[in-house]
Amino acid sequence: MTLPKRRLGRQGLEVSALGLGCMGMSQSYGEADEAESIATIHRALDLGVTFFDTAEVYGPFTNEDLVGRAIAGRRREVVIATKFGFRIVDGKPSGFDSRAEHVRDAVEGSLRRLRTDSIDLLYQHRVDQNVPIEDVVGAMAELVREGKVRFLGLSEAGERTIRRAHAVHPISALQSEYSLWERNLEPRILPLLRELGIGLVPFAPLGRGFLSGNARRAEEYPEGDFRRGDPRFTGENFDANMRAAATVREFAARRGATAAQVALAWLLHKGEDIVPIPGTKRRRYLEENVGAAALHLSAAEVAELDSALAPEKVAGPRYNEKLMSQVDR
Repeated sequence: MTLPKRRLGRQGLEVSALGLGCMGMSQSYGEADEAESIATIHRALDLGVTFFDTAEVYGPFTNEDLVGRAIAGRRREVVIATKFGFRIVDGKPSGFDSRAEHVRDAVEGSLRRLRTDSIDLLYQHRVDQNVPIEDVVGAMAELVREGKVRFLGLSEAGERTIRRAHAVHPISALQSEYSLWERNLEPRILPLLRELGIGLVPFAPLGRGFLSGNARRAEEYPEGDFRRGDPRFTGENFDANMRAAATVREFAARRGATAAQVALAWLLHKGEDIVPIPGTKRRRYLEENVGAAALHLSAAEVAELDSALAPEKVAGPRYNEKLMSQVDR
């Protein structure tokens, strides 16, 4: 199949309607499998996926290197999104750093690892409260003028930050968690993005496995897996969330689709300015996810899903306290 195209922002950035989140190929979700990960990226390209998401902190550094090697020889088919913003000390993230000189150094490193002379979409990974957003975007805009970056984005930014950033240089995309499972953007952030003409790139669109039916209790995951510390995977929260997510699986069975396809189709039906980036390191899950683009949901079905998994039915915060403190809200 050929995936339809969508535009992020009003500056001309065009991508496939579904992207591929590459973080899990290198960290957070079990053991890495480089050969299968590279095969998954190649298969994604063959299926019409053009939008690939990575970051310098994934690994750190190793994910950008993997993506760079995987797309070698096919760069013209690809829209690469990457992120800066963490201070990395002895191979580990150690706080934020969005000073102008660090932005430049981070981008130069990303360009080397990705084996390219230009980053298509550059995000500030997390808002750095110690550096005015005007200074950060100013440094990013300078890289646009130099041709090293094409479009700018923010990740997990709040309303005030988005407005201030967009006033300095047009922001094409906000990356943040949004799904049937996590609706925190709906009251204020989504309306603001549409007012300003900024696209939305939802990460974790499958609820970290709950919406696809693959979730297990926190203690069943190996050490180092992100989900061991996720409040939604623990104790009574897990039990309540499995019951809530079952409604999506029941809906999918009626439609002859998978739960993952229904969750992604729901996002695609929420607006032409939304481009989810489900993450996987396995070709079979990639192929399943891409099938969501062909699943049509009626307005009544979207409303049914809205109600079936309303925010109050999900138990526990989306992050632990430490990670939640990094979100600009």
